Amino acid sequence: MLRITDILDKAQSYLPAEELEMIEKAYIYSATVHQGQVRLSGEPYLTHPMEVAGILVDMKLDAATIISGLLHDTVEDTLTTLEQIEKEFGKDVAFLVGGLTKLSLISFGSQEERLAENFRKMILAMSADIRILLVRLADRIHNMKTLQYQTPDKRAYIAKETMDIYAPLANRLGINWMKILLEDLSFKYLHPEEYNELSRRVVKTKESRDLYTEEVKSIIRRELEKFSIKGEVEGRAKHLYGIYKKMQEQHLDFDEVYDLIAFRLILDSDNVKLCYEALSSVHALWKPVPGRFKDYIAMPKANNYQSLHTTVIGPYGERLEIQIRTKAMHEWAEKGIAAHWKYKEGRTFKDDEDTQIKKLREMLEMQQEIKDPREFMSNLKLALFPEEVYVFTPKGDVKSFPKGATPIDFAYSIHTDVGNKCIGAKVNRNIVPLKYELQNGDRVEITTQAGHHPSKDWLKYVVTTRAISKIRNWINLEEKKSSLALGRDLLDKEFKRHNLKLSTSVKSEEIRKLFVEHGVNSLDDLISQVGCGRISAKQIVNHFLVEELAKIPGPALEKVKKKPEATPSLGISLTGIDNVMVKFAKCCNPIPGDDIAGYISRGRGITVHTRNCPHIKNLDPERIVDVNWDVREKQTYPVRIKVVCADRKGILTEVSSTISSFDVNISYAQVETIDLIATCNFVIDVNNLKQLNQIVLAIKQLKAVKSIERMRKS
Repeated sequence: MLRITDILDKAQSYLPAEELEMIEKAYIYSATVHQGQVRLSGEPYLTHPMEVAGILVDMKLDAATIISGLLHDTVEDTLTTLEQIEKEFGKDVAFLVGGLTKLSLISFGSQEERLAENFRKMILAMSADIRILLVRLADRIHNMKTLQYQTPDKRAYIAKETMDIYAPLANRLGINWMKILLEDLSFKYLHPEEYNELSRRVVKTKESRDLYTEEVKSIIRRELEKFSIKGEVEGRAKHLYGIYKKMQEQHLDFDEVYDLIAFRLILDSDNVKLCYEALSSVHALWKPVPGRFKDYIAMPKANNYQSLHTTVIGPYGERLEIQIRTKAMHEWAEKGIAAHWKYKEGRTFKDDEDTQIKKLREMLEMQQEIKDPREFMSNLKLALFPEEVYVFTPKGDVKSFPKGATPIDFAYSIHTDVGNKCIGAKVNRNIVPLKYELQNGDRVEITTQAGHHPSKDWLKYVVTTRAISKIRNWINLEEKKSSLALGRDLLDKEFKRHNLKLSTSVKSEEIRKLFVEHGVNSLDDLISQVGCGRISAKQIVNHFLVEELAKIPGPALEKVKKKPEATPSLGISLTGIDNVMVKFAKCCNPIPGDDIAGYISRGRGITVHTRNCPHIKNLDPERIVDVNWDVREKQTYPVRIKVVCADRKGILTEVSSTISSFDVNISYAQVETIDLIATCNFVIDVNNLKQLNQIVLAIKQLKAVKSIERMRKS
């Protein structure tokens, strides 16, 4: 177990004595409040905050952050309050601990909602202080190191969350060692068999690999000495998850992975020109592999990572990946934000003090606009993209985007209005479609037009969270306006039908009961739900009808009760959904007996299609619901049929008579004749599929009839 003396010994190299005393005080406080608590491993609970603080002191973070590491679970897992933390350790520590405290006292409908809200809270706190994320990452590292004590399901869940969110966050902060460690620990539990096999094979080849590494390092050192370039040459095996990912993406066997070792040239001088001179010396030694050179010095990654990357054909024909950077670049590459930590009283940073923190905040704050937990988590993962392309603005500024970004993403990166009004784009002075994927080095110009609006189709072409968020916000706002107008119209008509006034009813106290019943916060929300089809207008009116009936005297009330209004039924029941507007799709005109499905259409309730309708196959599968026939009253349904027959006198009458013999109404009939062939188109009103099949069979038996088919709109 890590001891407090270990932490203080490391901290005294960069912190004053009075701050060391506060760290020791926090240790004693944490030990006291956690006394008697144990972890799943059986160890005292105190081992966890001690390990977290140990990671933070290794990163040379400030005293408030280390103290927060020692106290981060006290509010959640003990009787300690934030007020007590503030009294003992000050506002700064209390703020950090508050940002780290999970939402354990709030009830959520699902694990997904809880997860989303935990991250939302953390992100909100991070907007004011990035140290909260650094403590959370240290906390996650130690939890991952002791994950074997959790149940198998919990292990898999925590490992996936770490791989999806925490490792990319560490990468975004530029803390490479954290990213690698979190990825490898997650890999161990997500794919245990592959992890163990890969570990075994890497160990098996270690001896020969070490000899090869030393040989290559010696060759590079001698070459650098020729050009009087001073620096350190490193060669180390790539981490297991990096090797596994490459094998999966490129469909390689372990023996086919050529670059298990990554070599680094870390130059003593901060003169960037020497990096390019070192690159030339390496390329003079070994032939570079075309297309494998990347200049992250001229164009840094989104997390401010800088380095030159090249792949060459080295000794014995082996491919080598070589990275070249200065000491300052290397420090950032390994430690990221923690390498250039600036602590200031008051917790906040000025915008010009650290652009990386500003960029991260902007990216995270964008997520605050998203309310749906599933969409929030999806967008957060997307925001932590691993690959970028670099393009130029017309003024020559460089902008980075995730791979697959389009001119629409570029437009929204400039300003929301530019994105909303975007009508076209030029790339390298050539007009391109808005779905064009941006490439490294592209020069992009956007054309806008006043009054133009985003299209729902744009969501197919954008990849940045900013663009997705802004487009969805606009669409949701427009759909809400549409639902509001439709809902108000439906309610107004339904209220008038029962001689009630909508304007009077919505001002009564009864409307508040409806808000609670349907889980809405305002009248507009309730009306929108009606417009969306989630609540029927009849439901709302019935609530007020009960109130009106209560006012009618006894005898009169009995008369009303004896004459209940007939409730029309479309003969449809919906799995798990009640009281919504239902209509039949005109493209396929389903009838009882057909295999059917429902589609939730915004503002128009549920539209019922046949399962084999070509239109439903192109609709959003997430909005398709199960529906069943539930015909309790005799009804008729329109069906189109086409009868092809020999053109002869009286054929239309003959077919019509056959249809009428089944006591079926013909609402439409038309005949076209070409080359002695008559095509008769009918719309008939049938009760169900069985009756339609009987009619079809009877028409087929007519001598002049060549074919008959049920028609659907294309």
